[in-house]
This record gives sequence, C-alpha cells and structure tokens, in this order.
Amino acid sequence: MRSRASAGKEGENKAAEALEKAGMSIIARNFRWQRGEVDIIALDGETLVFAEVKAWSRFGLESLGRSVNPRKQGRIIETAKYFLSVHRQYDLRAIRFDVVFIGKGAVTHLASAFMETV
Repeated sequence: MRSRASAGKEGENKAAEALEKAGMSIIARNFRWQRGEVDIIALDGETLVFAEVKAWSRFGLESLGRSVNPRKQGRIIETAKYFLSVHRQYDLRAIRFDVVFIGKGAVTHLASAFMETV
C-alpha cells in the first residue's frame, strides 16, 4: 500500500505531465513559504498559473469544493503573492488559479477554479 506522500507525489507528477501536454511550461513545483504552498506554478502562454493538485481515488470530483475551501484558497493566493514578490520577472503577467484533480485513471484540469477576491 502506498503512503499518502508517495500517492501525492505521483499525483503531482501526473498533473505536471498533463499541464505540459496542454502546452504549459512548469517553472516551479512545491513552492513553499511559512504560510502555505503551491503545488505547481506554470506558464500558460503569457499567463502565470498557480495550480493546486488533488490526487485521490476515494472521493469524486464533486468533493473538490470542500477540499479547496476558501481557507485553502486564501493560503494559495497568499503564497502566490509571496512568489511574485520574490520573482519580480513575473510581475506584469496575468495570473490564474487552477485545480488539477487526479482521480481513478483520469486527470481533470479546472482552469480558473477560483480567483482572488478583494
């Protein structure tokens, strides 16, 4: 039986592969700081994408709303802001927050899954 960590890593690898097949360039993985983490940061054309990966087989796609709740979204947004403060070369790019769901044999990419609220 696989550990949660190895299942998560495998899911992130599948998500990165799917995003690359869709034409995106991965620029960072598992970007962390004291207040949060972003699983994958990629460029989709001129748009900077911050992607959360959810890999599980027990729950379906309908459970994403509960797993990427407003609190989790806030941590991702704050981490994205920190990333941009450190990597100033991406300052003028449009940004997007995506979720990539790795389920039973399928990868579902939800572009613009949530947005920053002011």
